[in-house]
Amino acid sequence: MSEFINLSTYRFTLLDSLPELREHLLELTHHLELKGTILLSPEGINLFVAGTRESTDVLIADLRTVPGLSDLTAKESLSDEQPYSRMLVKIKKEIIAFGIEGVAPGTHTSPKLPAKTLKQWLDEGKPITLLDTRNDYEIKMGTFKGAIDPKIETFREFPHAVRELPAEMKDQPVVMFCTGGIRCEKAGPFMEKEGYKNIFQLDGGILKYFEECGGAHYDGECFVFDKRVGVGPDLEETKSALCFSCQMPLNLEEQQHPHYNPPETCPNCYDRVIAKKAAAEAKRAEAHAFKAKV
Repeated sequence: MSEFINLSTYRFTLLDSLPELREHLLELTHHLELKGTILLSPEGINLFVAGTRESTDVLIADLRTVPGLSDLTAKESLSDEQPYSRMLVKIKKEIIAFGIEGVAPGTHTSPKLPAKTLKQWLDEGKPITLLDTRNDYEIKMGTFKGAIDPKIETFREFPHAVRELPAEMKDQPVVMFCTGGIRCEKAGPFMEKEGYKNIFQLDGGILKYFEECGGAHYDGECFVFDKRVGVGPDLEETKSALCFSCQMPLNLEEQQHPHYNPPETCPNCYDRVIAKKAAAEAKRAEAHAFKAKV
């Protein structure tokens, strides 16, 4: 039976006294033997931690005493092992890096669409455009059928990707989604500023959709930022792995590829790694030849 409760949650709200809050949370999580990451910012909190049921319940109860976090809730999944190696509590400028001024989810976000409503719309064939706001390596593992891939490596590239979308999309219903919902909190208001008139964000992201609707209309699994690498529509850990060299997620087929030689290469980085090694070897040979002439 699974032993660890994996919590993920965020809240955009004005937070102050961050150094004091950080010290308190460091002490509390150490006492509770929790591991993971808590990001604190003037704009809110972003949290990924794992531990026993008792410890995670105590943490959430404690956070609810902080002004602005009284109704904080978290998504849960289970794992047999602790997915994090240490506990970090950091103070950041943003809890999710975006870099666009004037986007303040603590005061305005796009309308949230419940997971079951999205499934109903997709069941009915409602004319909507699905937009994945995640990075390319996350989308590689799975996404909603027919969703637009913005082909970005970091979330900071999202604004440029939006400006490259077809202009007619500005008048269409667009449902954006990400892992747990946090990126859409900034992506939605930004798109509204860019002239999009009918933007929705999937409430709770892919993980909430899996919890309430399973894998309907979704292909693959969902990348998660811990040792599990990926979870399926049942929210259970999959067999996916992470390449030690290039940090790309790998499914079972890729792990059986002849170019998968952990920890050195995988099918995604094999050519690059081999070319780099060949260049280094050529440079060493050139240097050796030069010394021999001298």
